[in-house]
Amino acid sequence: MTGFGKATGTYQNKKITVEIKSLNSKNLDLYVRMLPQYKEHEIDLRKYIASQLDRGKIECNINVETNGEAKSYSINKEVAGRYYAELVDLGAYLEIPTNDVLATLLKMPDIFSSESEEADEKEWEFIFDLVKQATQKHIDFRNEEGKALYDEFKTRITNISNAFEQVPNFEKARIEDIKNRIESNLEEFASGTKVDKNRFEQELIYYIEKIDIAEEKQRLAKHLEYFVEVMDQPKSQGKKLGFISQEIGREINTLGSKSYHSEMQKLVVEMKDELEKIKEQVLNTL
Repeated sequence: MTGFGKATGTYQNKKITVEIKSLNSKNLDLYVRMLPQYKEHEIDLRKYIASQLDRGKIECNINVETNGEAKSYSINKEVAGRYYAELVDLGAYLEIPTNDVLATLLKMPDIFSSESEEADEKEWEFIFDLVKQATQKHIDFRNEEGKALYDEFKTRITNISNAFEQVPNFEKARIEDIKNRIESNLEEFASGTKVDKNRFEQELIYYIEKIDIAEEKQRLAKHLEYFVEVMDQPKSQGKKLGFISQEIGREINTLGSKSYHSEMQKLVVEMKDELEKIKEQVLNTL
């Protein structure tokens, strides 16, 4: 969701610059900075930017520079006269001279007034066109970043799939290790005691069924396929990719808790590492 777009143009004696930048955010958080004379158009501006950029912490700045001829200033004589009368009265009360109060008067509030500027419709149309240009550049920026993210996700999902495909290679050895470990512990703690072999086999089968990973493997394979499927859809769905990555993480964690085999645990660590890199980047996906 990070991005930046900038457009600059000159209208009459004004140089106008529009900058639109964004950071990651779950929802749309739009901040607009513009001169007061354009405020009546802010709602339309917000609607347009929201429709184009969807979500993110977005800041739109409209900066206007003039050549100095756009405003004319004058001294507010009525206000200055009232200030002068008050200063003279204050001087008399404090018994201090008030021969030269001009410098003080010029520093008083509201002494200077400027002719208010109102933006005409053509001027706003010019500004709004710059907003559209800056927005499109922002979208282009996001698209370039999106292509890089797409390649990144493809690589990470492929790496997870490659590690996942190696899991069956250790399943037989995993079951044998578990069986041997249980038999060894039983012999150690029940030494000299007659063991019912049939009951032992039944308990062993029950235990192995509890740590069976067939369902986890099936769900993980489906989640990996679905992640790529959503990623290939025309419209980006970053929130959905985030949800799918959470489901992938749950299945990988369950595989790790049920593995009881060093080589399988190594594969689980590899898959977790790749998934964490996906989670970091999926926050930056629309």
